[in-house]
Amino acid sequence: MGATWTGPIERLDENRVRIPRDYRAGMRVDGVIFLDERLLASVRNDQALEQVANVAFLPGIQVASLAMPDIHWGYGFPIGGVAATDPEQGGVISPGGVGYDINCGVRLVRTNLEAEAIRSRIQQLVGALFRDIPCGVGQEGSIRFSDAEERQILKEGSRYVVERGYGVPEDIAHTESGGCIEEADPGAVSPRAYERGRGQVGTLGSGNHFIEVQVVDEIHDAAAAEAMGLHAGQVTVMIHSGSRGLGYEVCDNYIHAMQKTPAQYGIELPDRQLVCAPVHSPEGQRYLKAMRCAANYAWANRQALMHLTRQVFQHFFKLGPEKLGMSLIYDVAHNIAKLEKHRVGGREKLLCVHRKGATRAFPPGHPELPPEYRAIGQPVLIPGDMGRCSYLLAGRPAAMELTFGSACHGAGRLMSRTAAVAAARGRSIKQELQSQGVFALAHDRHGLDEEQPAAYKYVGDVVEVVHKAGLAAKVCRMKPLGVIKG
Repeated sequence: MGATWTGPIERLDENRVRIPRDYRAGMRVDGVIFLDERLLASVRNDQALEQVANVAFLPGIQVASLAMPDIHWGYGFPIGGVAATDPEQGGVISPGGVGYDINCGVRLVRTNLEAEAIRSRIQQLVGALFRDIPCGVGQEGSIRFSDAEERQILKEGSRYVVERGYGVPEDIAHTESGGCIEEADPGAVSPRAYERGRGQVGTLGSGNHFIEVQVVDEIHDAAAAEAMGLHAGQVTVMIHSGSRGLGYEVCDNYIHAMQKTPAQYGIELPDRQLVCAPVHSPEGQRYLKAMRCAANYAWANRQALMHLTRQVFQHFFKLGPEKLGMSLIYDVAHNIAKLEKHRVGGREKLLCVHRKGATRAFPPGHPELPPEYRAIGQPVLIPGDMGRCSYLLAGRPAAMELTFGSACHGAGRLMSRTAAVAAARGRSIKQELQSQGVFALAHDRHGLDEEQPAAYKYVGDVVEVVHKAGLAAKVCRMKPLGVIKG
């Protein structure tokens, strides 16, 4: 994963460290990473800290090159990276600051079910989910759209599939950006990207994507939990997926198309993986329009996955929608770039905020939140690993002051997938999980080996840093009961 970090690290407080901008000539701002001492030790042998410094070279970057406590090495940007650039100061958009799985994200669904009433049937429920929800590499979905309809999905996102009967209006209200970023242009998406995305709305994919049946086992903020309709012992469902082959191809297309763009605009970069274009340039605008298409596609995909999940639950438990009560708490993106208003130096600016493996965490009162969450802050969803737990938090004011309204997105990998598979040799991860009360299904054993709990940091440690730093406050913890993987 790279040599041990030997550069300067200065501790700002118990939850933050700094890489000073004079570490390397060309850094425009400091690097600031949210890490306590325990988590700092876990990233010293990773290239991610160097990537934080590299991002600080980007034209127009504001305040600092930021990273969350789930930081690990990625393409160009570290995963967990956050960077805001000012288009009026030559600020750039970088595909590596969004990532290949554009708008990979998470949605959390509540139910009226109690865990103790269904625990004995978890194995059968997971089997039904695995049977009826397409997962794995290259799978096509049971929800089909024509080519013309798929182009419309790229413009309208999850709104389009809800209008076609795959959801209810409340789902849109509880989705970040209403499930659609405006000014998406299907004409900016290549024929190859269309081909790779065809038929994949309502498919889970592979890698770290999952659908997990959970139980709320700890309440940290009773008022916020009540506002979200949650209590201890309740069954929830977490869905983690993205833009599938379409998003990957959009990212790949524009990384290749932009190889010579920095030189055209006199931009010098320390890493070619940071290829970028000024936001106001034709190249930058074209990528943004295509990226928004992929983001909208991902929201439509997660909406369709939730519809299929609701169907499985209704058939399995023989309950109607009202009795089952499967309502969306929230959906958040964690690989995206968005134009947002933030205060810098005492004045409001429209910035291009890159969140790559980072989640939006807007505070109470923010106008983009649905009315029922205005008093408590935006729900922030932090999945862990399939053997331990996940968290629901709520955005706090310090996020706007320190991280452009951002928090962590998960636990963060400790092992590469190759190392995780090697570590699982001679073991059965499926049986190990079952001994802990978690029933898991995947298409092959590598799907579970790569995603074994030991491959990840403990999400509780990551969440604690975000909580103590005031970016987002813990609302409740969910423990896994059963999971399907690609």
